[in-house]
Amino acid sequence: MKKILGIFLLIGLLGCSNTDDNNPVLPNVAVNTTVFLNNPSNNDLLFVGGYVEISGGIKGIVVYHGINDNYFAYDLVCPHLAPNECTKMTVDGLHMICTCDNSKFALALGGAPQSGTPYPAKAYNVVKNGDTLIISNFK
Repeated sequence: MKKILGIFLLIGLLGCSNTDDNNPVLPNVAVNTTVFLNNPSNNDLLFVGGYVEISGGIKGIVVYHGINDNYFAYDLVCPHLAPNECTKMTVDGLHMICTCDNSKFALALGGAPQSGTPYPAKAYNVVKNGDTLIISNFK
């Protein structure tokens, strides 16, 4: 009986996803933009740990170059607060920081909250095709 219960528990845990798609605080906006890595304004994306801020999303988007040539894109809106004039996050190289309450979200850890807030940073899909990054929220 314990094995059966364990199997159901495992299936339940694997079926859960930790995405912000169910974040009731933020509105859904369409995102579909392209970042060209060979554009000089995006030179910081050529190195691990580099990032650039671009327009789009709710409050702007930060694109981050992670390890193993992985790229990540996050909305710069504080994910745990309804959007207003102070909910645009700033970036310090390692974290996105909410200007309203100084909550932190790790760039290299999938936008994970570092301050006990209930939601991670709103992430967008990034597809690398040669020297081009396609950023969208389409699956």
